[in-house]
Amino acid sequence: MSKIIYVLDNNESTEYKYNICEDTIIYHFSINSSSRVEVNLVEDNVSLYYYYNNINYDDNVFNIKINHLSNNSHSEVFNHGVNVKCNKLTYNVYGVVLKEFSKCRCMQDNQIINMDNGKSTILPILLIDNYDVDSNHSAYIGKFREEEIFYLMSRGISRSVANKILLNGFLINSDSLELDKINEFVLEIEKI
Repeated sequence: MSKIIYVLDNNESTEYKYNICEDTIIYHFSINSSSRVEVNLVEDNVSLYYYYNNINYDDNVFNIKINHLSNNSHSEVFNHGVNVKCNKLTYNVYGVVLKEFSKCRCMQDNQIINMDNGKSTILPILLIDNYDVDSNHSAYIGKFREEEIFYLMSRGISRSVANKILLNGFLINSDSLELDKINEFVLEIEKI
């Protein structure tokens, strides 16, 4: 059984530091906020799943650094953002594995959807100093694919409702979420 942590930021600048000693899932939801997060995986064989979902209206930056400070540690970071206006949204995502720690797994999946003509940046940075490590990253910046919207519209759904459906699927991406803990975020999706 994994430890589960919920975080909700709303129009604020925050810093978080976690020392992970047991398998952990972190659901981090952000409304128009900048955050700086540092996570240290300090026990052998520990796993971290970090889900960052944000709705952005102004210029904001999300920095996250995952430090693998143990053997056979595992991290998967999923960053999904929606840049609503013509503003800047930046993700700086670091995965660090030092030479003395082996058999680690360090994964990143980063996506930003621009609803307008915003300027988004994703910097997926892997600092790996050990050959016995499995690591990768992905980065996507763009809009929802027109084929996805067309498919929903071909089923009698309007363009605006199709966008809402895609936004909900993109930002609330787990069936196991306790929606009452993120009600404020769910309501914000409806405003887009």
